Amino acid sequence: MIRRLFHLLASLFLAFLVMYPITSLADGPIAIDAVEIDNSDNGYRLSASFSLELPRGLEEVLQRGIPLYFTTELEVSRPRWYWFDEKPIESTRTVRISYNVLTRQYSATLVGSLQQNVNSLEEALNLVRHPQHWIFAESGQLKAGETYFAAVRIQLDMSYLPKPFQINVINNSSWRLSSEWKRFSFKA
Repeated sequence: MIRRLFHLLASLFLAFLVMYPITSLADGPIAIDAVEIDNSDNGYRLSASFSLELPRGLEEVLQRGIPLYFTTELEVSRPRWYWFDEKPIESTRTVRISYNVLTRQYSATLVGSLQQNVNSLEEALNLVRHPQHWIFAESGQLKAGETYFAAVRIQLDMSYLPKPFQINVINNSSWRLSSEWKRFSFKA
């Protein structure tokens, strides 16, 4: 009896897997092409390159005056043998892209910084695609000569969208833009 029930559940599970194949997020609209961390006089800098294309629905929302926010997250950790890994740095960087309907200009703003006006959506997206020289830590925050592990990802930050659009994100998977975590090591 139990064996029959087990076989029935196993066959139902296999049928479910065949009917609904699992898709990878790496096939999505955002991919991380390159990441580099270097040490400068000002501190540790991250330079990256992302492949990012906006779905048509998000372009329309942007052209109606609703800004989009893209958040890049960085986590730096150092393994320890005696306890959990040390996480000395967790940092985020958010870029706001907006469209002014009256002037027909796009603008890109690093949240907490100055606004830069550009003529096309492509130029605004390039500021999101290529964050250059993002200083995420001071020179003394990491121990020199130690090996650290870093993880980077970028995503469309839904928390900044107006509430009706946040509900639409639940129903529309093409609006859930996010990359996989890119993990790598570097020496401080």
